[in-house]
Amino acid sequence: MWPDVRKIVALAWPVLIGQLAIIAFGVIDTAMVGRFSATDLAALGLGSSIYISVYIGMTGILTALQPIAGQLFGARRDAAIGEEVRQAFWLAAVLSVIGFVCLYFPQPLLSIADTPPALHERTLAYLRILSLGLPASLAFRVYSSLANAVGKPRLVMFLQIGALVLKFPLNTWLIFGGMGVPALGGPGCAIASTLINWLIAIVGITVLVRVDFFRPFAVFSRFCWPVWQRQKALLKLGIPMGLSYLIEVTSYTFMALFISHFGTTTLAGHQITGNIGAVLYMTPLSIGVASSTLVSQALGAQRFEAARLLARHGIALACGIACVYAAALFVLRPYVLAAYTPDSQVVAAAMPLLAIVVFYHIFDALQISTAFVLRAYKVAVVPTVIYAIALWGIGLGGGCLLGFDIGGIAPEWLRGARGFWVANSASLGVAGVGLFLYWQRVSRRYLVGGRG
Repeated sequence: MWPDVRKIVALAWPVLIGQLAIIAFGVIDTAMVGRFSATDLAALGLGSSIYISVYIGMTGILTALQPIAGQLFGARRDAAIGEEVRQAFWLAAVLSVIGFVCLYFPQPLLSIADTPPALHERTLAYLRILSLGLPASLAFRVYSSLANAVGKPRLVMFLQIGALVLKFPLNTWLIFGGMGVPALGGPGCAIASTLINWLIAIVGITVLVRVDFFRPFAVFSRFCWPVWQRQKALLKLGIPMGLSYLIEVTSYTFMALFISHFGTTTLAGHQITGNIGAVLYMTPLSIGVASSTLVSQALGAQRFEAARLLARHGIALACGIACVYAAALFVLRPYVLAAYTPDSQVVAAAMPLLAIVVFYHIFDALQISTAFVLRAYKVAVVPTVIYAIALWGIGLGGGCLLGFDIGGIAPEWLRGARGFWVANSASLGVAGVGLFLYWQRVSRRYLVGGRG
């Protein structure tokens, strides 16, 4: 077991640092725009929710390259990897056009929010600027998927850290103005993000061309048009993966919308709890990515028993660390909340929610690590169905029944935000167990028949 754990950890820690850098992007934007104006901060919040929905869905589709390239790398089919990457860039180009239209003309979505004119204009400007950077973001996703697939996550991490280093000074200049540039507020941080996205995309493509490790793949050695069979394979795996990401994002988004009915103090407690949960989530996510890389390579090399052991050890590692995190969080709850806010009412609202997060995080670790392992087997449709039933049905549906006490059967301690968090925890538990049982079935088929 320990050799596998060492391999997983070696790949997981760069992914973790890179993911934390991405989270820091949002924290910096929120903190700096919040000091500019309340209207710009509201526009940032609304615009970000729309952008993330578009971005997550499309990058989820492109992440299909990772298990495909990983299996080819394990099979030592370098030329085929180059062909798949070229096809992924074509797919990114098509998705960029679709995403650009959604972000540049977001009026239908903004009309649903019924925003006042000033907020509408700032949000529109924010989204239109980000639309110009979407092609670069999707191109970088192709690069990062390939780098992770072949066991080079540090090459992604370095660029993400570099982007974070540039973010603060660019934000300061463009949000608050200076050196001949007027104060732009929220749209200023969108310009900073767009410039940085193009820079790291260009650097990433340069790495594919110049770094010796990637030369056998010959990604840009020749021009090729889209090949429908390869595009079909990418979409067959990528669309369910993108949908699963959207299900996760929307389940949490709607939970926040429902909890907002219980007042600002309850919502503030929920937001703090959600932020802590998101930070904890980065560790099992990173372990899942690392495990997926090693499992897909083992499958490509026809080492099916090794793939199964790697998967089991990756899931066990993610859940084991989650138990340690959960225990520490339970003990340190008062101190963690004191670091977030001095408001005693918000602390009182968040304290019972953090106790629920102890179980929530363990279930979260199980589901995300198993989901990534299944993607290494090129399995995505059934997991997406499991996600939809669990997160939308049990999580949101059960949350409404408990939180709003529909039918009058919910006990007092399960009403309000606690009901939503308990239902969401249960949904993650169901999803995690369902995904794990399905992985066992899939992995057994490989052992028996040499294929899924």
